[in-house]
Amino acid sequence: MDVRDKVVMVTGGAHGIGRAICQRMAEEGAAGIVVADLDGAAACTVADEVQGVAVTCDVGERAAVEELVDRTLQAYGRVDLVVSNAGITVKGGIDTPDDQWQRMWDVNVMSHVWLTRAVMPHLLEQGSGYLLYTSSAAGLLTEIGSAAYSVTKHGTVAFAEWVSVHHQKQGIGVSCLCPAGVATDFLDLDDPIHQFLHMSSVTPEQVAENVIEALREETFLILPHREVGEFFAYKTTEYDRWLKNFARLNEKLQRTAAKRAASTEDS
Repeated sequence: MDVRDKVVMVTGGAHGIGRAICQRMAEEGAAGIVVADLDGAAACTVADEVQGVAVTCDVGERAAVEELVDRTLQAYGRVDLVVSNAGITVKGGIDTPDDQWQRMWDVNVMSHVWLTRAVMPHLLEQGSGYLLYTSSAAGLLTEIGSAAYSVTKHGTVAFAEWVSVHHQKQGIGVSCLCPAGVATDFLDLDDPIHQFLHMSSVTPEQVAENVIEALREETFLILPHREVGEFFAYKTTEYDRWLKNFARLNEKLQRTAAKRAASTEDS
Protein backbone atom coordinates (compact mmCIF):
# COMPACT_ATOMS: atom_id res chain seq x y z
CA MET A 1 0.00 0.00 0.00
CA ASP A 2 1.54 3.22 -1.24
CA VAL A 3 -0.45 6.11 0.24
CA ARG A 4 0.51 8.56 -2.50
CA ASP A 5 -2.51 9.57 -4.60
CA LYS A 6 -4.83 7.46 -2.43
CA VAL A 7 -8.02 8.55 -0.65
CA VAL A 8 -7.80 7.91 3.08
CA MET A 9 -10.54 7.91 5.70
CA VAL A 10 -9.54 8.12 9.38
CA THR A 11 -11.97 7.75 12.27
CA GLY A 12 -10.91 9.25 15.56
CA GLY A 13 -8.82 11.50 13.35
CA ALA A 14 -8.93 14.70 15.39
CA HIS A 15 -6.66 13.77 18.26
CA GLY A 16 -3.69 11.62 19.26
CA ILE A 17 -2.83 8.72 16.99
CA GLY A 18 -5.58 9.57 14.51
CA ARG A 19 -4.39 13.13 14.05
CA ALA A 20 -0.77 12.01 13.61
CA ILE A 21 -1.86 9.47 11.00
CA CYS A 22 -3.80 12.14 9.08
CA GLN A 23 -0.78 14.42 9.10
CA ARG A 24 1.53 11.60 8.02
CA MET A 25 -0.81 10.63 5.19
CA ALA A 26 -0.72 14.21 3.95
CA GLU A 27 3.09 14.14 3.99
CA GLU A 28 2.99 10.94 1.93
CA GLY A 29 0.94 12.68 -0.76
CA ALA A 30 -2.53 11.26 -0.20
CA ALA A 31 -5.01 12.52 -2.79
CA GLY A 32 -7.68 13.11 -0.17
CA ILE A 33 -8.12 12.68 3.57
CA VAL A 34 -11.41 12.44 5.44
CA VAL A 35 -11.00 13.33 9.11
CA ALA A 36 -13.89 11.81 11.07
CA ASP A 37 -14.36 12.44 14.78
CA LEU A 38 -16.99 12.98 17.44
CA ASP A 39 -15.23 16.29 18.12
CA GLY A 40 -16.35 18.13 15.01
CA ALA A 41 -14.44 21.35 15.70
CA ALA A 42 -11.16 19.52 16.17
CA ALA A 43 -11.86 17.44 13.04
CA CYS A 44 -12.22 20.70 11.07
CA THR A 45 -8.90 21.93 12.44
CA VAL A 46 -7.07 18.79 11.34
CA ALA A 47 -8.86 18.75 7.99
CA ASP A 48 -7.65 22.30 7.37
CA GLU A 49 -4.10 21.24 8.25
CA VAL A 50 -4.13 18.37 5.76
CA GLN A 51 -6.38 20.01 3.17
CA GLY A 52 -8.96 17.32 3.68
CA VAL A 53 -12.64 16.98 4.57
CA ALA A 54 -14.00 16.94 8.12
CA VAL A 55 -16.96 14.81 9.16
CA THR A 56 -18.50 14.89 12.61
CA CYS A 57 -19.23 11.26 13.38
CA ASP A 58 -20.13 9.13 16.39
CA VAL A 59 -18.83 5.73 15.30
CA GLY A 60 -20.89 4.12 18.06
CA GLU A 61 -23.95 4.72 15.87
CA ARG A 62 -24.40 2.52 12.79
CA ALA A 63 -26.24 5.16 10.78
CA ALA A 64 -23.48 7.72 11.42
CA VAL A 65 -20.85 5.28 10.15
CA GLU A 66 -22.84 4.58 7.00
CA GLU A 67 -23.24 8.32 6.42
CA LEU A 68 -19.47 8.75 6.84
CA VAL A 69 -18.81 6.32 3.99
CA ASP A 70 -21.41 8.05 1.81
CA ARG A 71 -19.88 11.48 2.45
CA THR A 72 -16.39 10.17 1.68
CA LEU A 73 -17.57 8.80 -1.66
CA GLN A 74 -19.42 12.03 -2.41
CA ALA A 75 -16.29 14.07 -1.68
CA TYR A 76 -13.73 11.97 -3.55
CA GLY A 77 -15.58 9.35 -5.56
CA ARG A 78 -13.57 6.52 -4.03
CA VAL A 79 -11.82 5.35 -0.90
CA ASP A 80 -8.58 3.36 -0.85
CA LEU A 81 -7.44 3.20 2.77
CA VAL A 82 -9.78 3.03 5.76
CA VAL A 83 -8.20 3.68 9.15
CA SER A 84 -10.78 2.54 11.70
CA ASN A 85 -9.06 4.16 14.63
CA ALA A 86 -11.70 5.58 16.98
CA GLY A 87 -11.81 4.02 20.43
CA ILE A 88 -12.75 4.71 24.03
CA THR A 89 -11.94 3.29 27.43
CA VAL A 90 -13.48 3.04 30.88
CA LYS A 91 -11.95 1.90 34.13
CA GLY A 92 -13.39 -1.03 36.06
CA GLY A 93 -13.75 -4.78 36.23
CA ILE A 94 -16.74 -7.09 36.15
CA ASP A 95 -18.74 -4.48 38.08
CA THR A 96 -18.61 -2.04 35.15
CA PRO A 97 -22.25 -1.02 34.46
CA ASP A 98 -23.98 -2.66 31.52
CA ASP A 99 -24.51 0.63 29.68
CA GLN A 100 -20.75 1.29 29.75
CA TRP A 101 -20.05 -2.23 28.50
CA GLN A 102 -22.50 -1.63 25.65
CA ARG A 103 -20.96 1.72 24.71
CA MET A 104 -17.49 0.15 24.72
CA TRP A 105 -18.77 -2.69 22.55
CA ASP A 106 -20.40 -0.34 20.04
CA VAL A 107 -17.39 1.99 19.68
CA ASN A 108 -14.51 -0.48 20.02
CA VAL A 109 -15.97 -3.42 18.08
CA MET A 110 -19.18 -2.72 16.19
CA SER A 111 -17.83 0.49 14.66
CA HIS A 112 -15.28 -1.67 12.82
CA VAL A 113 -18.01 -4.04 11.70
CA TRP A 114 -20.32 -1.26 10.50
CA LEU A 115 -17.53 0.58 8.71
CA THR A 116 -16.25 -2.57 7.00
CA ARG A 117 -19.76 -3.59 5.97
CA ALA A 118 -20.41 -0.16 4.46
CA VAL A 119 -17.11 0.23 2.62
CA MET A 120 -16.37 -3.34 1.49
CA PRO A 121 -18.62 -3.34 -1.61
CA HIS A 122 -16.76 -0.30 -2.93
CA LEU A 123 -13.34 -1.85 -2.26
CA LEU A 124 -14.36 -5.09 -3.95
CA GLU A 125 -15.72 -3.21 -6.95
CA GLN A 126 -12.37 -1.38 -7.21
CA GLY A 127 -10.54 -4.67 -6.81
CA SER A 128 -8.23 -3.07 -4.26
CA GLY A 129 -8.20 -1.35 -0.91
CA TYR A 130 -6.81 -1.49 2.57
CA LEU A 131 -8.33 -1.66 6.05
CA LEU A 132 -6.35 -0.65 9.12
CA TYR A 133 -7.97 -1.35 12.49
CA THR A 134 -6.62 0.21 15.69
CA SER A 135 -6.70 -2.21 18.59
CA SER A 136 -4.19 -2.09 21.44
CA ALA A 137 -1.56 -4.14 23.20
CA ALA A 138 -4.54 -4.97 25.44
CA GLY A 139 -6.03 -6.82 22.47
CA LEU A 140 -3.06 -9.21 22.43
CA LEU A 141 -2.26 -9.24 26.15
CA THR A 142 -4.72 -7.67 28.60
CA GLU A 143 -5.61 -4.35 30.23
CA ILE A 144 -5.27 -4.75 33.98
CA GLY A 145 -7.33 -1.66 34.77
CA SER A 146 -10.28 -2.27 32.44
CA ALA A 147 -12.12 -5.49 31.72
CA ALA A 148 -14.30 -3.86 29.05
CA TYR A 149 -11.34 -2.33 27.24
CA SER A 150 -9.43 -5.61 27.24
CA VAL A 151 -12.39 -7.64 25.97
CA THR A 152 -13.38 -5.20 23.23
CA LYS A 153 -9.82 -4.72 22.01
CA HIS A 154 -9.44 -8.50 21.80
CA GLY A 155 -12.58 -8.36 19.66
CA THR A 156 -10.94 -5.85 17.33
CA VAL A 157 -7.99 -8.17 16.74
CA ALA A 158 -10.30 -11.12 16.12
CA PHE A 159 -12.39 -9.15 13.63
CA ALA A 160 -9.32 -7.88 11.78
CA GLU A 161 -8.04 -11.46 11.50
CA TRP A 162 -11.38 -12.60 10.09
CA VAL A 163 -11.49 -9.84 7.49
CA SER A 164 -7.94 -10.64 6.41
CA VAL A 165 -8.65 -14.35 6.06
CA HIS A 166 -11.77 -13.75 3.99
CA HIS A 167 -10.69 -10.87 1.76
CA GLN A 168 -6.92 -10.85 1.22
CA LYS A 169 -7.28 -12.99 -1.91
CA GLN A 170 -9.68 -10.38 -3.27
CA GLY A 171 -7.07 -7.64 -3.20
CA ILE A 172 -8.01 -6.20 0.20
CA GLY A 173 -5.13 -5.64 2.61
CA VAL A 174 -5.63 -5.67 6.37
CA SER A 175 -3.47 -4.51 9.28
CA CYS A 176 -4.12 -4.28 13.01
CA LEU A 177 -2.38 -1.62 15.08
CA CYS A 178 -1.62 -2.70 18.66
CA PRO A 179 0.33 -0.03 20.58
CA ALA A 180 0.94 -0.01 24.32
CA GLY A 181 1.41 3.38 25.99
CA VAL A 182 1.16 6.38 23.67
CA ALA A 183 1.73 9.91 24.93
CA THR A 184 -1.80 11.24 24.38
CA ASP A 185 -4.68 12.38 26.57
CA PHE A 186 -5.72 8.71 26.65
CA LEU A 187 -3.12 8.16 29.38
CA ASP A 188 -4.30 9.14 32.84
CA LEU A 189 -1.06 9.90 34.68
CA ASP A 190 -2.86 9.82 38.05
CA ASP A 191 -3.52 6.12 37.45
CA PRO A 192 -0.65 3.78 38.53
CA ILE A 193 -1.43 1.46 35.63
CA HIS A 194 -1.16 4.28 33.11
CA GLN A 195 1.96 5.53 34.88
CA PHE A 196 3.45 2.10 34.20
CA LEU A 197 2.49 2.35 30.51
CA HIS A 198 3.88 5.89 30.31
CA MET A 199 7.38 4.66 31.20
CA SER A 200 7.68 3.04 27.76
CA SER A 201 5.30 5.33 25.89
CA VAL A 202 5.95 6.53 22.35
CA THR A 203 4.65 9.61 20.57
CA PRO A 204 1.69 9.58 18.18
CA GLU A 205 4.10 10.62 15.44
CA GLN A 206 6.20 7.51 16.07
CA VAL A 207 3.09 5.36 15.80
CA ALA A 208 2.14 7.05 12.52
CA GLU A 209 5.59 6.32 11.14
CA ASN A 210 5.22 2.66 12.15
CA VAL A 211 1.89 2.62 10.32
CA ILE A 212 3.43 3.92 7.09
CA GLU A 213 6.22 1.33 7.27
CA ALA A 214 3.76 -1.50 7.93
CA LEU A 215 1.47 -0.44 5.09
CA ARG A 216 4.40 -0.54 2.67
CA GLU A 217 5.21 -4.09 3.78
CA GLU A 218 1.52 -5.01 4.22
CA THR A 219 2.27 -6.38 7.69
CA PHE A 220 -0.78 -7.53 9.63
CA LEU A 221 0.33 -6.78 13.20
CA ILE A 222 1.71 -3.28 13.72
CA LEU A 223 3.61 -3.18 17.02
CA PRO A 224 5.16 0.20 17.89
CA HIS A 225 6.44 -1.37 21.12
CA ARG A 226 8.83 -4.27 20.51
CA GLU A 227 8.16 -5.67 23.98
CA VAL A 228 4.51 -6.23 23.11
CA GLY A 229 5.56 -8.72 20.44
CA GLU A 230 7.88 -10.41 22.94
CA PHE A 231 5.14 -10.65 25.59
CA PHE A 232 2.70 -11.95 22.96
CA ALA A 233 5.13 -14.67 21.87
CA TYR A 234 5.71 -15.60 25.52
CA LYS A 235 1.96 -15.79 26.08
CA THR A 236 1.53 -18.31 23.27
CA THR A 237 4.30 -20.59 24.55
CA GLU A 238 3.99 -20.19 28.35
CA TYR A 239 0.34 -19.29 28.84
CA ASP A 240 -0.02 -20.26 32.51
CA ARG A 241 3.25 -18.61 33.48
CA TRP A 242 2.26 -15.51 31.54
CA LEU A 243 -1.02 -15.32 33.48
CA LYS A 244 0.81 -15.68 36.80
CA ASN A 245 3.26 -12.92 35.84
CA PHE A 246 0.42 -10.56 34.98
CA ALA A 247 -1.36 -11.48 38.20
CA ARG A 248 1.75 -10.47 40.15
CA LEU A 249 1.94 -7.22 38.18
CA ASN A 250 -1.72 -6.58 38.98
CA GLU A 251 -1.06 -7.06 42.70
CA LYS A 252 1.85 -4.66 42.58
CA LEU A 253 -0.15 -2.00 40.77
CA GLN A 254 -3.12 -2.44 43.09
CA ARG A 255 -0.87 -1.96 46.12
CA THR A 256 0.52 1.20 44.56
CA ALA A 257 -2.99 2.49 43.91
CA ALA A 258 -4.04 1.70 47.50
CA LYS A 259 -1.03 3.56 48.92
CA ARG A 260 -1.75 6.54 46.70
CA ALA A 261 -5.39 6.58 47.82
CA ALA A 262 -4.40 6.37 51.51
CA SER A 263 -1.89 9.17 51.09
CA THR A 264 -4.54 11.36 49.46
CA GLU A 265 -6.96 10.72 52.31
CA ASP A 266 -4.33 11.56 54.93
CA SER A 267 -3.50 14.83 53.24
